[in-house]
Amino acid sequence: MINKLRIIAILGLFAALTACDKDLPTFLPYESIEFSTLDSDGGTWTPVLLADGSDILIPAPEDISSAAYQAELAEVEMEISGMSESERASVNYWTNNSAIRWNEIALELIAKYNLIPGPNDDGSYTLPNPGNPDGPPPFPFAHPPYAVRALAYMSVAQFDGLISAWHYKFTYNRPAAFKQSNSIEYAYQDNNIPSYPSEGAVIAEASRRVLTAMFPLEADYLQEKADEHTRSLLLSGGYVSSDIEAGQQIGQEVATLALARASQDGMSKAQTPKPVSDSIANSAMERYGWQWINQELPRRPVGLTPFYGKVQMWSVADVADTRVPPPPSLTSQEYLDDIELLKYYADNMTEEWRRIANFWQDGLGTYTPPGHWNDIANRYLVQYKLNPLRTARMYAYLNMAMMDGGISCWDSKYYYHYPRPIQQIPGFETIAGTPNFPSYTSGHSVFSAAAAEILSEIFPQEASKFRGWAEEAAISRVYGGIHWSFDATVGTAQGRDVASYTITRMRNDGSN
Repeated sequence: MINKLRIIAILGLFAALTACDKDLPTFLPYESIEFSTLDSDGGTWTPVLLADGSDILIPAPEDISSAAYQAELAEVEMEISGMSESERASVNYWTNNSAIRWNEIALELIAKYNLIPGPNDDGSYTLPNPGNPDGPPPFPFAHPPYAVRALAYMSVAQFDGLISAWHYKFTYNRPAAFKQSNSIEYAYQDNNIPSYPSEGAVIAEASRRVLTAMFPLEADYLQEKADEHTRSLLLSGGYVSSDIEAGQQIGQEVATLALARASQDGMSKAQTPKPVSDSIANSAMERYGWQWINQELPRRPVGLTPFYGKVQMWSVADVADTRVPPPPSLTSQEYLDDIELLKYYADNMTEEWRRIANFWQDGLGTYTPPGHWNDIANRYLVQYKLNPLRTARMYAYLNMAMMDGGISCWDSKYYYHYPRPIQQIPGFETIAGTPNFPSYTSGHSVFSAAAAEILSEIFPQEASKFRGWAEEAAISRVYGGIHWSFDATVGTAQGRDVASYTITRMRNDGSN
């Protein structure tokens, strides 16, 4: 018999979770920003990879009265006087907070490479190989764990690089180029930030190098974007060549540190061969009496990144510290009630439930759930006029928390190896695809809850909105039929728990 009280209770819970404003904010154009703060002490903040903002050494700048600087100033005047319309458009595009543009470029590449490798003619599968990025299939497959990792490393490199840049900016206090010549008109808002080294050059070089490592087939495109960005810095009237060169040096060195960590973080072993994947499933069967079996057609022989849960975390010492309790047994009343709940949703699907499931789908060919939350964050950093350093800080902690959340989630997925509803309910169909990994907990729920907590910490005025969206993202997977309700509720709690480690770090980095 259907436990109607149980279903009503669950429906009531999710009604409360999703009773928030469901419309994302109107797109705000990224224009020149008058920053809300300058953070002149930003060079003293605690970096992630560096020990201190002064760790990277750059030469002291020439005095503005020197012949060398005056020659650089004349170069800026000459280049601006000959600026083309396309170059003027480029200056407008990159703005005075260019980390936003590099984040958008990263999301573009994630969507482009978020495609499942297809089967070979004989039905076998070949996995993307970084040693042979041309493939087939091309490298990478930018699934959510890969996507959030790429975003995290780029953002951390930007953040550490800008802490170093802020250290030198307010040590040397070199005025911007346009302040030294009446012939130079600055393209952006004057925020009185010293020019040496150029923060934009740090961002361009660090981002290019990290993204090239993550998306090697895009090396030429990324170099083209970095060259365009760097050129726009000179044409903006804010910097001379030595400002840009010093920023590029910082970007290069901090990217080297980020990629050194990435090479040792365990991601290269996350995708296991079939015998290892089978042994993980068999261990779950011995431990709990169940195992997830892939239901997709054609069926890939190995689940998605079974050892992603072993990748090095940013703010959590041991992934087991964030492992959730076991899911309900397959004979429990909680499990039986959830079967009826999913049948109820499937049999009574409304346009609103379908809209929510589709809006948060973030499947193949998209920038994935972590990318969706970066897009949300972009809108708020513009609204609240964050300066480049605080922008990089936001991206770093947002993506570190989501990456840690994903690692914790995948640890739970493959530790418990819990079957999905489509495997357990005869004749059941989803409206949201058939993911190639176990059910418990929900990745969408974990990523979204972790993101919402970080953004709530940075923009506390918007906390209820962020948390409401996270809860809606969680229930969307239940509406879609690919998750149990406890995958979503426990996953939401898991994301919040993992984010708390990052928030502790945030509160002690010196920025407040």
